[in-house]
Amino acid sequence: MALLVIAGLWTYAGPGPSARQGAATDIILPPGESLPQIAGSLKHAHVIGSATVFVVAAKLTGAARLLKAGEYEFPSATPMSKVLIALRDGRVVRRFVTVPEGVTSQAVVDILRRTDALTGDVATPPEGAILPETYEIRRGETRGEVLRQMMDARDALLAGLWRARARGLPYRSPAEAVILASVVEKETAKADERPRIAAVFINRLKKGMRLESDPTVIYGLTGGTPLGHGLRVSELASASPYNTYSVAGLPPTPIGNPGRAALAAALDPASTDDLYFVADGTGGHVFSDDYQIHLRNVARWRAIEQVRAAEAKP
Repeated sequence: MALLVIAGLWTYAGPGPSARQGAATDIILPPGESLPQIAGSLKHAHVIGSATVFVVAAKLTGAARLLKAGEYEFPSATPMSKVLIALRDGRVVRRFVTVPEGVTSQAVVDILRRTDALTGDVATPPEGAILPETYEIRRGETRGEVLRQMMDARDALLAGLWRARARGLPYRSPAEAVILASVVEKETAKADERPRIAAVFINRLKKGMRLESDPTVIYGLTGGTPLGHGLRVSELASASPYNTYSVAGLPPTPIGNPGRAALAAALDPASTDDLYFVADGTGGHVFSDDYQIHLRNVARWRAIEQVRAAEAKP
């Protein structure tokens, strides 16, 4: 009897089995498994040496009803005592997938397809249907489930922003707000500029002016892939419904998936009469409500571009 107790204690506190492959063993314990089922799964995966000792130890330590489902990773030869503590405390492997703001829906699907922890394939959703964020995922979860989470997050955020939207916006539906937000997203990387960029476009829409947004033209040419060069005159004259230099109003669809700040800006823009903006050479923009002032701002930006081009030459 004494030998059995000693053997049990050694099995519990001593080194566990070596991993079958590599330096650690990854195991997923699904929800709803009983204590014997958990013990059997751990034994089968070579994480513990005895399912019986694990069950007894879990009951004696009071951990039996506290074991949590999830994905775990145990270094080779982890003692059973530490395995039990990990399951009791829910020290699961945490995995994340990040969707950058402004990327196209096809790019989101490509990100999901490159995420090896996910399973299955998924169709590309409509442009602008996804909320760019960092999402926690589980190994074995389907790509469709994760994509649905991203789309539901967008829908929930948009519904709240639409209810609290500013008065007098030129949108007939939340979908049109998403279109403008996607343009705002592409026009600036500075979150504090987005409400003012949105105001410029909204002011132009109200006056019947064309948006004249370079990112919309690029989307019409490439579907959102960077051109690799500045827009050419011939490209600005392209026949595309996304060419907001030649077509009035909003583009037919979003040109990417706008993030929280861009969506908020489109539905609660800055209070300003600005109608124009151009890069200022510092990563931001200079704004104006007068065309002649805008032309001077453009001339300054062109001069900055010329200086930079000259400095870049060998």
